Amino acid sequence: MARINVSSKTRLFRGKELEELKKLDTREFAKLLTARERRSVMRNFGVVESFIQRSQKKIANKKSVKTHDREMVIVPAMVGMKIGVHNGNNFVPVLITSEMLGHRLGEFALTRKVVKHGAAGVGATKSSSALSVK
Repeated sequence: MARINVSSKTRLFRGKELEELKKLDTREFAKLLTARERRSVMRNFGVVESFIQRSQKKIANKKSVKTHDREMVIVPAMVGMKIGVHNGNNFVPVLITSEMLGHRLGEFALTRKVVKHGAAGVGATKSSSALSVK
């Protein structure tokens, strides 16, 4: 969604710079989003606004911000925040950047680990059953 303007090297989102987007109301920013994200922001407007206010208070008190709401759409007021997003097991710290605008928080906190295969265990193969285990 975000693209780089080659001449000035500033991040643009739908033709607007980040400073312009931060001045916009959340509902006005929603008009720049795709249909699914726009409907989500407009339906959950109160949730998004209360989360932003609550997180700004916590950041002012130097506390960490944590949430289980993985389907919340990232809005310009969140840029620069470090949010702990729950992945089902623990909270993954996510630093919100301007490239993440319009995406959902859950996209940046993966729920599955990368598979790291080790050696085969006892009984895993037919040849290992023939070996004596001491």
